[in-house]
Amino acid sequence: MAEPGRDRLDLAALEARVDELIRTVETLANENEALRSQHTVLAAERATLIDKTEQARSRVEAMIARLKAMEAR
Repeated sequence: MAEPGRDRLDLAALEARVDELIRTVETLANENEALRSQHTVLAAERATLIDKTEQARSRVEAMIARLKAMEAR
């Protein structure tokens, strides 16, 4: 049979460990939320940059076509 003092120590250690795990879960949940938010911002920024790149590509292609047309004259 376990000693009563030993049981209290085991229970206190278990309680401390559970408290530590709760803090870890809370920290990870906060980090996860921050990462999700950052992902949303970066995805929007990426979409904007892709759109700007496509617009620039279209303008460059149009300029090249105009230059080729001028050469053909």
